Amino acid sequence: MAEKSMTGLTDAEAKEFHGIFMSSMTAYFGLVVFAHLLAWMYRPWL
Repeated sequence: MAEKSMTGLTDAEAKEFHGIFMSSMTAYFGLVVFAHLLAWMYRPWL
C-alpha cells in the first residue's frame, strides 16, 4: 500500500491534483486578463 501524507493523498494523487489545479488556475487567470482587456477597450480607466 502506498504511504499517504497528512492530506490523505498518495504522491501520485497529489501530483495529479496539482496538475489539474495549475491548469485550472491558468485558464481562470487567462479569462480574467481577457475580461480586463475588454473592459479597458470599452472604457479606459487610466
